[in-house]
Formats: sequence, C-alpha cells, structure tokens
Amino acid sequence: MTHEIIILTDRRPDTFDTLAAPLVRSPRDYIANAETYPGKAIRVINLVPDCSYLGLGYYASLLAEARGHTVIPSVETVVSLERKSLWQLAVEEFDAALNRRMKSLGAAAPSGPFELFVAFGQAEDDRFEAWGRMIYDRFRFPLLLVDVDRRKDGTWHVADLETIGAKDLSLSRETVFQDQLRRMLTTEWRPPKARTTPRYTMAMLHNPADALPPSDPVALKRFVKAGKELGIAVELVTKADLPRLAEYDALFIRETTNVNHHTFRFARKAEEEGMPVIDDSLSILRCTNKVYLAELLEARNISRPYTRVLDRKRLKTIDAELEYPMVLKVPDGSFSRGVVKVNDRKELLEVGGKLLEKSDLILAQAFMPTEYDWRVGVLNGQPLYVCQYLMSTSHWQIVNHKEGGGFEQGGYRTIPVDEAPPEVVALGLRAAGLMGNGLYGVDIKQTTDYGCVVIEVNDNPSIESDVEDQVLGMDLYRAVMREFLRRLEAARA
Repeated sequence: MTHEIIILTDRRPDTFDTLAAPLVRSPRDYIANAETYPGKAIRVINLVPDCSYLGLGYYASLLAEARGHTVIPSVETVVSLERKSLWQLAVEEFDAALNRRMKSLGAAAPSGPFELFVAFGQAEDDRFEAWGRMIYDRFRFPLLLVDVDRRKDGTWHVADLETIGAKDLSLSRETVFQDQLRRMLTTEWRPPKARTTPRYTMAMLHNPADALPPSDPVALKRFVKAGKELGIAVELVTKADLPRLAEYDALFIRETTNVNHHTFRFARKAEEEGMPVIDDSLSILRCTNKVYLAELLEARNISRPYTRVLDRKRLKTIDAELEYPMVLKVPDGSFSRGVVKVNDRKELLEVGGKLLEKSDLILAQAFMPTEYDWRVGVLNGQPLYVCQYLMSTSHWQIVNHKEGGGFEQGGYRTIPVDEAPPEVVALGLRAAGLMGNGLYGVDIKQTTDYGCVVIEVNDNPSIESDVEDQVLGMDLYRAVMREFLRRLEAARA
C-alpha cells in the first residue's frame, strides 16, 4: 500500500528541501479540515512545538489517531513526555545503558553535564548513536533534547527530557534534522518494539534514608528487573504510600521491620486486601521479638546458646547461671543494634538497667565468639543462599556501631548451598519453618564445643548486590519473584 505523508509544522515550506517542502501542512488546517485528508493510508509527522496537554500539537496527534492515520508522536508519547513523573518510569534502563556507554568511551567521554539532540532516533553526537535510538524506541518523538548530568556518586543520569519543535535549530542540528526527515520520507517506518503489559503489580516498600537497609539500591533495581521478566511491574514505594497500597496486587517489604512501625501496618493492610505479602505480619511478630524466639527454640528443642529472659529482679542474679562475658539483647534489635557484651557485674547492672528502661524484658545469652556467623536464607521452606558474615575488625559483632551513628561492617563469603555444611543448612530450614513460609535469614554459629546453634531467625533478611547474590546472581532475585508469581496465580485460581 502506498502511504501519503504529510508534515505538520508552522515552518514555511521553503525552509525544507525539495522532497519535504510539498508535504508541509499547517497543523490548524489539518485539525479543522478532516475532509481534506480522507482515507487511512496517511502518515503524519507532527513537528508542532506545543505538545502540552490540550495544546495544538496534542490535538494534531489526537485527531490523527482518531482518523486512523499513523502519526509520530502518538498521543501516548505526547502525554508521557509532558510530565516528568511519567517518563521517569523508563529512565532507569536509559541510565544503565548511558553509564555503560560512558565507561566504554573512557577518556573520550564527556567530562561534565551535556545536552544531546536526537532527531528521529539519530543523536547529534555520534558517540551516543545507539543510546539515541534506544530513547527513540521508547519515546517516538521527532525532536528531543536530553539533559545528562552526573550524580554525587559519579554515575550519570537523564536529568530532563525536553520535546522541541523544528524552529530555530542551530546549523548542526538543522542538518541532522533534515537528513533524518529525508530518511523518514524515503524508508518504511519501523514500528516500535512491542512492550508487554505486566500481568501483576507489586509495591516494594523501602526507606531511601536507611543507613543499613536490607537491600541496597542496586539490589532493588535487580528485583524490579526480575519482576519485569516475569510479568510483574514492581514499583518502589515509601511509608507515605500506605493509603494507595490497595492499587497493587502484592507487597514486598524491603525495609527493616518492627511491630510498632509502619512496616507492620503495611503488612496488615496488604493481608486485609488479600494480597500476597513478604514479610507477613505474623512473621514480623515472631521474628522481631527475641523473647518469643528464645521460648520457641527451647520449646522445640532447637540448639541455641544458653539463654534466659530477664526482668529487673532476675538481672541481679543471672551471673549465677552465666559466666562473663555474657551478651544482653533487647527483644526487637536488628543489624547488631541493641546487643551489648558485658564483662563484669558492674557492666551487667549498668547496661542491663538501661536496656530495661526501654523494655520490660531483655535477654541474657552465653557469649560464643566465632570468626563468622552462618546466614541461611530460606524462602518458602527451601534454602535460597548461604553466607558467612565475618566479624567486624577487632570487634565481636558483624556490625560495629560507633558513637555518633557511624558503623563498620565485617566481610562476607557466599557459597553454593550444596557446598555448605549440611548440618548448617538443615538447622536453618528447621528454625525458619517455625516462623512460617516467608523469606527468612537464620543466623547460626558453628562451634567446636556445642556444634551448630541458632542465634536468630530474621524476617526481612539482607539481600544486597554482590553479597547474598554472589553465587546465584540474577537467579536469586528471580527466585523471589517466582514465589510471588506462584502466590499471585494461586490466589487468582
């Protein structure tokens, strides 16, 4: 089929070459005179500079689609590019590709912020030819200005996407524009790559300000990517998004949890809405309270360090049962917070007294120094990963919290599950099974005198880039998303 092409612009026809000039039409004429453009075999290139909502360019694309004409840009593209909150959803993949390109350019890369002109997918700067096409494949707008800036951490990102018309272009940009317009007039229009519509949506709760989050920004992006592969659109949300939680199909909490906390309210709300949720409220209740855990492990005869629950009265007599040094713990601490080693009776009474000001009960536990703790990650009763978390340098804990809010962390080693000691994995699975069928991290010490003992069972365990995922890579994130998909489809069946 032969297609007629028209170019909508306020530029005079004589500013175009002899191929394009006869095709130029006034956008107002196109909008007002539908009968002049009968039939559907018409392709429209909309170069109107004002494509804001309800503007002239917007109506030109809107009416072109209503008439069955093929138009660039589409109304969807016009609307998507008008508001940053909409086009930002696609910027993550642009940024990743941009940083790869900047790295490959080395010394030839721009040293500071820059602006890239893109005409029909052709970048003015040949160094970014493929990247320009990538942006055009996502947002088919004739002329774009892409503002690129550098973050404080040194990574590059798209700071702004600006749509422009064909007027007042510099000489170099006019040349690129005319060349690419000629190509559009003489070649078949390549349709944009089809984008699959996600089957489900997921809210992933995180706290950008958390100094010790369970997942770092790179890991969060990997969860988003894994979800996308499986047809789950994952959106990062914060505590401010609780009122709109019901808009999603599932909830994944990637923020340190507690009962008297918005994370628990998120979990309860999700359950009330019938949504699959990790971590579920019962897991949060069970795992965040070490007093509950101590009683449960004892009742189920699971190996653990010698542990006693203390109130103010029993604090004064515990050293008759436990030798110094011993460890005192608040019931709801995390990431080594609220865990203190005391070396004598003076420290016991002083530190224990302070901890009991915040909680009616605390724990006293036998001190078991080891080079590292085992962490067994468990998902729905199956081992997901196994790590060794090394103690912080010259310290007895994995995380050494400093005065003033700073901290130091020890190193780590991640090993394949089938290469980990079977007794460690088995104990981790048994302990996690007491908590539920969610995602857990079981901390285990392997000692010469006592064998393997459970220190803690954590809901909301750490899954950080290049740490827990060191063995499985993206498959770790896919495993979590597959579990969500299984639950979503089971709920729908």
